[in-house]
Amino acid sequence: MTSGVSTSESRRTTREIRSMALKRHGLVRHRRAVGHTQESLAEALRVERSTVARWESGKVAPQPWIRPRLAEVLRVSTEELTELLVVSSADEQPVAERTEYAMRYPSRVDLSTVAELRDRMASLGERYDRLPSATLLARAGEHVSKVAFLAGEAPSGRVQREMRILQADAATFMGQLVWDASQRRAHETARSYYAQSVDVARHLGDPNAEGHALLRTCYVALYGASDYREGLNLALQAVRTARCTSHVLTGLAMLHTAEAYAYLGEGSDCERALAGAERHLGQAHGADAAHDLFSPTHFGRLAGSCYLSLGDYRKAEQLLAQTAAELHDRRKSRAIVLGNLTLARLRDGDLDGALSALNDAVSELHGTRGGGGMNIVFRAAREMRPWRNEPAVQDAQDRLMALMEAM
Repeated sequence: MTSGVSTSESRRTTREIRSMALKRHGLVRHRRAVGHTQESLAEALRVERSTVARWESGKVAPQPWIRPRLAEVLRVSTEELTELLVVSSADEQPVAERTEYAMRYPSRVDLSTVAELRDRMASLGERYDRLPSATLLARAGEHVSKVAFLAGEAPSGRVQREMRILQADAATFMGQLVWDASQRRAHETARSYYAQSVDVARHLGDPNAEGHALLRTCYVALYGASDYREGLNLALQAVRTARCTSHVLTGLAMLHTAEAYAYLGEGSDCERALAGAERHLGQAHGADAAHDLFSPTHFGRLAGSCYLSLGDYRKAEQLLAQTAAELHDRRKSRAIVLGNLTLARLRDGDLDGALSALNDAVSELHGTRGGGGMNIVFRAAREMRPWRNEPAVQDAQDRLMALMEAM
């Protein structure tokens, strides 16, 4: 797979900026304080030393699935680890200083400002799976406004291009937040943000930013509007857009292509799309411009959902149970998986197993209020109505009502 020049060069530029100006000083200091070298930390985590070095340099962030283990080895909580992963400038300049200077003198925005703005957006993204989206909206909206303003004022050339790419990514993230905060009801608002991202990405010739926005628009069609044909068309469009630049985006788009086929009851097409997704995701690597979107649990999450829709409840249960066990700090994603696991077990006649999964899902939702998980959990609760006189079912229903009252 060859890389598109505009996309790969832009992503490399951001990584180069970070390596020159920014670093995770807190992570470095704490790693030394607990007596670890880069080599010993890498050995404890079963990763390469170069991976630890890249984390500390700010070039990449630790993937969500490894963070619980990293926190354990460093003897910190997951919240404390989040603080250690904040990227700061090498000269200990306050993180917001460059941005605030650029807001006063927008024509002087530079590549270091771009890197700072991208890191601030990444910090918001890292909190997405742990916090209610509504609590992030105000800060994200302010950030998106700053990015849009500076993108319009930045000097032409490399700086302006980097700002426009960041503008596209920020609009996609804002659409994701708005849709989740609305419990997946604000379809048009989310679509408008994704459309902004697509427009900017097409103007820049950035297939990865365009493919990501198309994929997010596909989610609205599949999970919000229940328009499975439109969702399928959008997923296939994302596949065509990203296939020459990103195995990750292509694989993710093919997973959602498979899910659309499953919703439509087209099992053989679903199986072919799953095989294609697995092939592309198996070729994912750290240099992929969309690598930050990748999680090892993606395939199990979507394949399990596919088999649930196709009525193969045993296979769905196997995939979803394994995936739920592997998900750690991605609480919104875990709630969705547990909701689907509840449905798979319930439809297979395992009421006790379904109640166990449902209660676990509600526990995750108490902290995150994730729209996807809420929708699936309430669907599962409706399917439990034939057993509503069972004490355990009544208890689960009471927990759901308490969750609703707390929102």
